[in-house]
Amino acid sequence: MLDLPLTDPNHPFHLMHMEMALEEAGLAAGEDEVPVGVVIVHPEKGVIARAHNQRELLNDPTAHAEMIAITQAARSLESWRLDDAILYVTLEPCPMCAGAIVQARVPFVVYGATDPKAGACHTLYQITNDPRLNHRCQVVAGVLADRCASILTDFFVAKRRLGKK
Repeated sequence: MLDLPLTDPNHPFHLMHMEMALEEAGLAAGEDEVPVGVVIVHPEKGVIARAHNQRELLNDPTAHAEMIAITQAARSLESWRLDDAILYVTLEPCPMCAGAIVQARVPFVVYGATDPKAGACHTLYQITNDPRLNHRCQVVAGVLADRCASILTDFFVAKRRLGKK
């Protein structure tokens, strides 16, 4: 299991990788997808996955950034167990994604903005830390939170302005 002193949301390692996740979120916004981005980092191999939401493109309700990135990371490691990985995501994972994170054995999750409607790490549910499950994750919240929230707010303001859902 990963044993790095990374509990501070202002740690430079977190800031650098959340910047990458924000780049992915920007790509999603440019594709008219909800702007959520993910980067998965392995301590020895570096970045092993980068993804953003693709639900509209793929017509797939499960095509959240986290789900796509977890699949990429598993392929990169040739294992479904992401034992040493750190997952960076711009928005607090939903229940589906938090469940996948637990199933993939990701030990460390770092997110930016909280999700008051579907957050499953702290806000509505605590799936990543539920003692009834066989695996739990260390979670660091609030990394570049204002920027992560802003890209989402700007996206939905523009959508409302255009009269789209």
